[in-house]
Amino acid sequence: MANTGSGSLATILFLFLFQAAPHKGAAQYPVVSQNLVTDNVSVVEGDMAMISCRVKDNDDSVIQLLNPNRQTIYFRDVRPLKDARFQLVNFSDNELRVSLSNVSLSDEGRYVCQLYTDPPQEAYADITVLIPPGNPIIEARDEVLSEGNETEMTCTAMSSKPAATIRWMKGDKELPGKPKVELTYDKMYTVTSRLTFTVNKEDDGVPVICIVDHPAVKDFQAQKYLEVQYKPEVKIVVEFPQGLTREGENLELTCQAKGKPQPQRVSWVKVDDDVPSHAVITGGDLYIENLNKSYNGTYRCVASNSVGESFDDYILYVYDSAPSTEPAAHDSRAGEGAPRTVDHAVIGGVVAVVVFAMLCLLIVLGRYFARHKGTYFTHEAKGADDAADADTAIINAEGGHTNSDEKKEYYI
Repeated sequence: MANTGSGSLATILFLFLFQAAPHKGAAQYPVVSQNLVTDNVSVVEGDMAMISCRVKDNDDSVIQLLNPNRQTIYFRDVRPLKDARFQLVNFSDNELRVSLSNVSLSDEGRYVCQLYTDPPQEAYADITVLIPPGNPIIEARDEVLSEGNETEMTCTAMSSKPAATIRWMKGDKELPGKPKVELTYDKMYTVTSRLTFTVNKEDDGVPVICIVDHPAVKDFQAQKYLEVQYKPEVKIVVEFPQGLTREGENLELTCQAKGKPQPQRVSWVKVDDDVPSHAVITGGDLYIENLNKSYNGTYRCVASNSVGESFDDYILYVYDSAPSTEPAAHDSRAGEGAPRTVDHAVIGGVVAVVVFAMLCLLIVLGRYFARHKGTYFTHEAKGADDAADADTAIINAEGGHTNSDEKKEYYI
């Protein structure tokens, strides 16, 4: 291809005459035909665009490419336009392919593929220049938050074309924002999204991510980690004993408290009473020796920081020192059903006493009946003792003697 000398001049002159004087009988306005095709192009500012004019069935007609101002960029394989950014990539009977490097916003518009038939045919390639936004800027209204409070964040994507869209993520959960789109003086778009939400203690250390979606960029985002303060979480752990708490044994409890900021004060109290005087309290540890039932009650561990105060309770129930049939394991924290574990022993003892008393009563009554029955027979036979012979004794025993009115009988 030569662009200098008489051949070049002749080509340019022919092109000028060809454009100035259409073929005889040609239509005044070109028609759009499916025989000549092209494609729309989207290109990021500064990159290269490729324009392709393709002919499906060519009869050796001339192909040329025009810019949005209808200036000829290429006529066949000749470039009349003095813009070195346009370069010929391919020229044949069926295609004219041209590249445009270092695309700028001024290059945007409708390019024309023209085929000189009778009538002329045209196809249009729209070049859209994409301008990516600047780095997203995320801002938070509050640097340090307290659980239960509401906060607000904004994310801004500046100077893009077309307008970007913004999404919000808190950890792995998507949150809805409120976008605002502004068209700037240079025909660019600035998008600002506002996010409002309430934080809790689980949000501490969780990232809030602003994701910018734009056809010119991928994975464009900014993030900010939440710092949430919360009141203490309190838990009482039984160090000793592992089973039931019995008279004479020792009790050791540990109060575990964590919060943000770390609790400044941890204390032990007994609800509705005083902690035993000989109890030893060291920080979050409570130690009581030689337990007895007067120590029964609810022991409370209280922890506090600048956000608030929390507590946990342990219900102490002291059992008799003697072994019993109650289950080996027991959580004194619940304190529910503690008296029921000794009811079986009490009932058994009462039943045993009642049975023993009834047995004793039966023995006493038996002996009493036996003794009084002997006395009755003795009085019946008393007449035999006073008789002179056997016949007289029989008469006396049957009531035939003269003193029968004086006989007495005893019935029990």
